[in-house]
Amino acid sequence: MSLLFNSHRFRSILYLSLSLSPIPKSQSYLHPSPFTLNFFSTASNHKAFTVPYLINKFGFSPEVALKTSNRVHFDNPQKPESVLAFFRTHGFSDTQINSVMRRAPELLTCDPINRVLPKFQFLISRGASPSDVVATVTRSPDFLRKSLENHIIPAFEVVRRFSPSDERAIACVIASPTAISDARVQHNVNMLIEEGVTHNNIYHLFRTRPTVLCSNDLGKVLDEVKKMGFDPSKTNFSVAMLAKKAITKAQWDAKIDAFKTWGWSEQEILEAFKRLPQFMLRSPDKLNAVISFWVGKLGWDPSTLLRAPVIFGYSLEKRLIPRASVVKELLSKGLMRKDANLVTPFGLSEEMFLEKFVRCLDEKDASQLLKLYQKELQHLSVG
Repeated sequence: MSLLFNSHRFRSILYLSLSLSPIPKSQSYLHPSPFTLNFFSTASNHKAFTVPYLINKFGFSPEVALKTSNRVHFDNPQKPESVLAFFRTHGFSDTQINSVMRRAPELLTCDPINRVLPKFQFLISRGASPSDVVATVTRSPDFLRKSLENHIIPAFEVVRRFSPSDERAIACVIASPTAISDARVQHNVNMLIEEGVTHNNIYHLFRTRPTVLCSNDLGKVLDEVKKMGFDPSKTNFSVAMLAKKAITKAQWDAKIDAFKTWGWSEQEILEAFKRLPQFMLRSPDKLNAVISFWVGKLGWDPSTLLRAPVIFGYSLEKRLIPRASVVKELLSKGLMRKDANLVTPFGLSEEMFLEKFVRCLDEKDASQLLKLYQKELQHLSVG
């Protein structure tokens, strides 16, 4: 500890915390001023141990360590080391413990048996595995700041109300523990129910994007989606809400503009959104790339994309381009009707696509198309 007190940087930080000027290097700590002695007599018991402990154990910067010591302090390593031992006993690696303590250092002074263990036990009692518990806390240490009785259990019960099983409910909690236990969730869920949103839609939000349920403006999003013609009783209602909440107005307008450059009206875009809301979650670059390939390179009808916006969700390299090469060849050889549904080949599984559009042909054509298809796949994967 004497080495630390002789450190000019450490002494400077302590004095800065009291709005004092740093001690000159030439001033010896062996002859401190009366004020310095008074400061250390009241503060050194915890700051002089806590600060270097946080720096050496968890890599805190001196400034952050000093600030943290205002609310987390201890005079010896017994308490923090017992907390670390508790987490190791419950399967946390040193790296995970370091991550947790850097974000929630107040845990170092807690009683883990009374404060932390009951939360672990609750998660496990509802179907979580020990590794799930470790992942949950590592992902969101703030979860351990929540009251078990006042936040965690009530939050689980809300999710469980809409989930098919305890396991599914606890999976939602594990995926986003902080959001699930947010105080705004209960209010927003009640509002959705009053507006006629189905349990399946609410469960979908819990499962995919629970942060939406923590929104202060969820009512505004709800009204907007209803005005667009979505029915709260239909399964795509929650997806539309998620899309409208996840996309800023600027991002939404950018995507609308991208479509308009290809001659689509805003009403046509809205109709496509109503068919498949998630397609608007694609980036403007992805939307433009698909339209450019479908219309610009293949010369196919752009209205097909509006009728089947699911196409925007497929990978260009792994699905659209390789399969389009086969479809083009089939059309050019008259092996596929000109009025055939162009969407069908792209929605099939890999095995089904090959079965219906390649292997069903005579041996020569099938061999040629298979080579063409595999060449495109290989070329794109290498590129």
